[in-house]
This record gives sequence, structure tokens and C-alpha cells, in this order.
Amino acid sequence: MAEGLFAQRLTQAMNQRHLKQIDIVRRAPEFGVHLGKSHVSQYVSGKTIPRDETVHALADMLGVSASWLIGNSDDMTRIEPSTPASSQSGTQPEHHDNSAASTKGTTMRHFGKSSKLDNVLYDVRGPVVDEAARMEASGTHVLKLNIGNPAPFGFRTPDEVVYDMAQQLTDCEGYSDSKGLFSARKAIMQYAQIKNIPNVTIDGIYTGNGVSELINLSMSALLDNGDEVLVPSPDYPLWTACVTLAGGTAVHYICDEQSEWYPDIEDMRKKITDRTKAIVIINPNNPTGALYPPEVLQQIVDLAREHQLMIFSDEIYDRLVMDGLKHVSIASMAPDLFCVTFSGLSKSHMIAGYRVGWMVLSGNKEIAKDYIEGLNMLTNMRICSNVPAQSIIQTALGGHQSVNDYIVPGGRIYEQREYIYEALNSIPGVSAVKPKAAFYIFPKLDVKRFGIKDDEKFALDLLREQKLLIVQGSGFNWHQPDHFRVVYLPRIEVLKDASTKLRDFLSTYYQ
Repeated sequence: MAEGLFAQRLTQAMNQRHLKQIDIVRRAPEFGVHLGKSHVSQYVSGKTIPRDETVHALADMLGVSASWLIGNSDDMTRIEPSTPASSQSGTQPEHHDNSAASTKGTTMRHFGKSSKLDNVLYDVRGPVVDEAARMEASGTHVLKLNIGNPAPFGFRTPDEVVYDMAQQLTDCEGYSDSKGLFSARKAIMQYAQIKNIPNVTIDGIYTGNGVSELINLSMSALLDNGDEVLVPSPDYPLWTACVTLAGGTAVHYICDEQSEWYPDIEDMRKKITDRTKAIVIINPNNPTGALYPPEVLQQIVDLAREHQLMIFSDEIYDRLVMDGLKHVSIASMAPDLFCVTFSGLSKSHMIAGYRVGWMVLSGNKEIAKDYIEGLNMLTNMRICSNVPAQSIIQTALGGHQSVNDYIVPGGRIYEQREYIYEALNSIPGVSAVKPKAAFYIFPKLDVKRFGIKDDEKFALDLLREQKLLIVQGSGFNWHQPDHFRVVYLPRIEVLKDASTKLRDFLSTYYQ
């Protein structure tokens, strides 16, 4: 395929110039283009080919023929890289030597980041957010719809949770067991039993500083270089990042917008190889807000059973389900498979800053003894998770669940979901599937109408013109420039302002 040849030649030219992906991002403006880390990663991985002006800019930067770079010629035509405009005007371009630099005759050592991070992306807090921070630092107010952090939008931690933490602080000054406090893990075990997750014991429960830490830990314990993990597209990008950082390859299966954003089982099946170790599902889903019904989960279980794969299920939003629907844990349907289920309190109890997460091992643990030994080793190395935060798990999981008041008609999250769904679908050129859970919606843009070829540029243009911050679809490993994510945590009056800004922007926008 053309993408594969382009990726191969781009990598070859970068290696010859001793350039990393971040170097390409930083130097791109010198050659008249702006690139994000996600773009370069997609070029290098063979997922897409840039438009012509970007190809020529890359060729100039790398000192090669543009025709050779895109595979139309076998003549590399090695030339010296073009001189950027800044140099032609008399200003000498900066030269960054990652190994050493001379200062008054003394060699000064420079330190670069690990090459293991070259393909690791997290654009939820990426270049667009960096630009928003720069604008805020200069005094500009930015309306933020980019991150699922409840507290800034007026959601408060339940009083009982705050009170119980305060009462226990003096008992939480020392380390806990590396897996967590017994009382916390017991409460999690009972919660897992309510969810019908089989073969759960205290020893199979691990608390973490949020689910994020545990995702990283679980991938590091599992993967060798070249191992593959099936990850949804779109995904929560930490999954792809952690698979990559652990030396594995994230193979993205499509979630189908025409089918309520459910996983495309046949696409999943096509992408299984002899290197595939596991399937990741995010249910309820971030960024789409989809909730997978039992019949879809059963197909995933059948596929995992057929190919003897592990299942990792990210269920952090399992208590934020609307419309009278019920969340089902996939582990409850797979007693013969080895499953790892992730959840926590960050979203359901509006305490993202407390960093309270956990993972539950279930099903056939006999086939994962060696992996569990690796998990235990890494868990011991980090000593333990935040003990004061662990101390309120038992309180949080028992008694009245205040989140239930938000997700029914008249509740904030429910009513904000209703508003943003209608508002987005009323904008010409925008359409969206109604989310069933969480607090995200993933609208689609008519790229022909708006001429969009670069979704990061779309996000930056929207930010700079309307002071409105969203995350582009490529930030969630969606490989077409036609989606973006909106967080609908702000109150309706703020969402009205945001949707008006978006409507005004799109009324004249063409990329």
C-alpha cells in the first residue's frame, strides 16, 4: 500500500538525518506547515499520507525528493535540506545536538527523551491544550469542553465521603498493603459480586492512583516487543499509549457510528493474528458515550474464547448510565476466560483529583499465573496507592449513590446530555449519535462542506477564533479528520454559549 511505502521511506529519511518525531513537529513551522505529534505518528505508522504541501515540506526538511518520498520515484536524490526562511533573512537557525554542545570551549551534555516515547501520544492534553494555556496566560478566557473533570463544573464530592476521609486521615499516614487496604478491597469485591463477576477474591483486587496507573501497570506486566493488543478506535488514548510504551502494538478495531458506536466484530476478527494477546473494550465508552448491550458483549466473549485471548474492560463510567439502561460487565459473561476489569470513583463520585481506581482479576486465573506474578512485582515496586483515598472506598460504594440523581430526567447530566445532543444536531454540517452513558458526545463533521483535511488544525482554528476548546478525533486514535469530542459537564447556559460559538464558527469555516 502507498501508506506503507511512504511510512518506510519517511522513517528511512528521518533515521539518516538522526531526527525523531518530535524534531519533525518542532521544525515543521520553519518549512511552512504545522504538525501535531498525532499527525507525525500516523505518517510513521503508515496509517495515512499527508497532503501535497506537507509532503513537500517534509521532503525539504529531510533533504530528499518529494517524488521519492511518496513512492513515485526510486531516486532519493540526496540533497542538503532547504534553508528555512528565518535563515535567509539573516537569522541563523537553531541547531539542536542531542548529545553535546560547546559552551566557551567546554562540552555540555544535553539530555533527550527516551526513544520509547517516540510513538506515545496523549493529545487530550496535547498541542491544542498547550495553545489554550498560552492564550490563558496572556489573559484570554477559554471555554473548555476538553476534559472529563467534574469539579470545575460545580459537581461536588458527597459530604459523607469528605467527612469520612477527614476522620480517617490520622490512620492513613503509613503505607498500606501494596494491593490496598483490606476494607477497600473487600468493598470492591462485594461490588464485583453485585455485578456478577465470577471467581473474584481479595487477592485479585488492586487499588491504584486512578485507573490510569493500573492500565499502565497491566500493560507493562503483559507485553513483550511486538505483541499486539486489540484496542477500539476511537479509544481513550491512554490505552494505545500504554500498549506502545510497554513495547506492544495497539491494533485498532473500528467502532461503528452507524450502529450506535458498537464494536465492529468482523473488523475485530480480521485483525487478530498469532501475536494478539488481548482485547480491550471501553464500556461505557469514552469518547462516544456508547453502552454495549449483552448481545454485543457476547460476540466479543465468543471471539476471545475462539482465539484464547485475555479481556481488559475499562468500566470507569459504569454508574453513569441513562435512559433506564443497565451496564453489564463483560467479565460476568466469561467465567472460563481471564478478565481484568477496571473501575473507580473519579467519575461516579466526582472526585477525579482523589485518584481512586481499582482493577479486578476474574475468571480463569490458572492460565495467567505468570502474568499475575508480574502484576504483583510491579505493584510491590510502587509500594501502594494513595491511602487516604483508599479509606473512603467503603463509604463511597455503600449507601445512597448520589450520582443516580444526576442521570435521570431533571438531573444535571441527563438534561445537559439532552441539550447538547439537540444543539449539535441542529448545526448544519454536524451530526451526532445520542450517548447513553458517561458525559461525552462525539459529533461528526461534514468534511466536504468544511473542506477539513486536518482535524488538529480545525481544533486550533476554533480555539483561536471562538476561544472554545475541544479535542479533535485524532486525539482518540480516530483516523479520519471528521470528528471531535465534547464534554457536556458544563451547565446548560454554558453549553448554549459553546454551541452558539461553534455554529457561528462553522457558518463561514472552510479549511
